Parts: sequence; C-alpha cells; structure tokens
Amino acid sequence: MERTRLYRKGVLESEGFPIADVSDYVGDPAAVVWFDLCSPTREDLGKISEELGLHALAVEDALHSHQRPKLDTYESHLFLSVYGAKLMEARSDGVHAAEPTDAELELIEISIFVTKNALVTVRESPTFDIDEVIRRWDANPEMAKYGVPYLLHGLLDYVVDGYFEVLQTLDDRIEALEDDLFDGNPGDQEHIQRQTFRMRKKLVRFRRLAVPMREIVGSLLRRSEEVLEPQLVPYYQDVYDHALRTAEWSDSLRELVGNVREAHMNQQGFKLNDIMKKITSWAAIIAVPTLITGFYGQNVPYPGAEHPIGFWTSTILIVLGTVLLYRAFKKRNWL
Repeated sequence: MERTRLYRKGVLESEGFPIADVSDYVGDPAAVVWFDLCSPTREDLGKISEELGLHALAVEDALHSHQRPKLDTYESHLFLSVYGAKLMEARSDGVHAAEPTDAELELIEISIFVTKNALVTVRESPTFDIDEVIRRWDANPEMAKYGVPYLLHGLLDYVVDGYFEVLQTLDDRIEALEDDLFDGNPGDQEHIQRQTFRMRKKLVRFRRLAVPMREIVGSLLRRSEEVLEPQLVPYYQDVYDHALRTAEWSDSLRELVGNVREAHMNQQGFKLNDIMKKITSWAAIIAVPTLITGFYGQNVPYPGAEHPIGFWTSTILIVLGTVLLYRAFKKRNWL
C-alpha cells in the first residue's frame, strides 16, 4: 500500500491510493494531499517535482544524504531537511534493537516539501516510524481543517519528541557512569574512560541536529503570518520550546560528560599519589636496616665488633627503627 492521504475540507477522504493519482488532486484548492517516499530514485522525485513544481536544488538536496538540518524557501514551496534520532544496538543477528546500555546513535534523514496543499516526506530509511506520525494526526482529526501546516506540525512534533527520548536515555547512562566512577572497582576504569569518550561523541553528533531544529521551527514562527493560521501558532510555539529544551539539555549533558571525564582523570591522579606514598614509605622503612647493616659491615673496628653485644645492638636498632617508621607512616595514612 502506498503511504498517501487525501483530505478534503479538513476531512480524511482517502488513503493508500497510488502516488500517480496525486496529480488528480493537487489542482483542487479544497484538497490537501500527503504522500511519503522511502529511498526514492531520481526518476521518482523527477515525476513528483513536475507535478508540484519543486525547485531543482531542493530535489537535489533530497537525493543526496548528509544534508545539514535547514529550512529553504523557494517561490512555490518550502524545503526542510530534518533528522529523526534513536539509540540502537546491533545484535549478533544483524537486527537493530533499542538498548540504552551501549547503543549507537542512529540518525534518519527526512526531507520535507511543503506546498500550499501538499506535504511530501522523503525518508532515507524505513526505520523512521511514519506510522506514529499518522497516529498523531488521527488523534486530533478536527485539526485537519488547517491543512498542510497542521500535518507539518505533527511530523516536527514527533521528531522533537524523539530527541527527548534519546536525551533521557543518555542522561540515565551518564548517571550510571557517575556511579561506576566512585564504586571503587579498579577493573572498571578503562571501561569508564571508553564510555565517556563514546558518550561525548554521541552528544556532539546529536547537538549538530538539535540546535538547527530550534532555528527551523523558529523560522516558521517568524513567518507565521504567511505560513501558519493564528490557531496553529501556539502548537508551533510548543514545538519550538521543546526544541530549545533539547538544545540546552544536550549542552548540559556534554558538560556533564566532560566533568565525569575530568573527575576520572583526577581520581587516577589521586590513586597514583597514594601509590607513590606507599612506595616511598616502604622504601624509607627498608632504608633503616640497610643503613644499620651497612654501618656494622664496615671493615674497621667499632664498639661491639666480634662480640654478641654488637649483633644484638644492631638487631634492636633495626627492629626499633622499622617499627617507629611504620607507625608514623600508618598514622598519616601513607600505608
């Protein structure tokens, strides 16, 4: 079944019809058409661009992946490039499953063409859950009377909500790293260092799409008089507030990861200082018997030489000096 929908005067009239039939509806001012393309070819987009009058540069951007998140304005339509985000872990069978422990950040690029009465979504991967977007549209069917701007709101709202899920998972993982940092298990130190490095990379990648999303929604709000109905402005303002929160949250998490990494390095320095103190203390203790036996090993006469009193004197000095140094170092927690 084709992912298509036809609204007429705010009422869902048809869905699942072939994309080739779109040309029969786009000329009707009372009709609003949505259709979805997943990994389309150049020929597929070429046919659509002729029907909707899409700009060649926008079509080219939709065909080439790794575009930066943006909003471009053309004479007959708007073009948006956004990214859905989720955390996925690759299992041994090659299937991806959500897993917060050590998951990879997966970004799904979505190109959006917005005309007066048509919304076109172009996904680079089927992992973006377009069905959830449809469920959001159907949750408030009375809002469909506002046409394309309402459909666009549902899509952007789902994308931004996905950012919150990713950030919440990363936040929980950072808290777990903090607990691991102070659990006193030396075997986890390399694990903590590796995880903080990976977490920082994920947050840097995530911030590259979270901050531009704030600008995209803000641009739509600034031109609300020509793009949005007044009744939809609060809905877009809500999405903007959420996008702003995700950008700020990602910044705070990145700073928190930096603090964890710095605390880990300081902790390693403190442990190294403790080790050096212990080594120095034992070296000082060992130096006492070495000094005394060296003194009594001289090849010159000295008091007690070749008599039992000399042996017992050196032995008592060794034991006494060793015990005194051990107690002194132990009292200062050097041992």
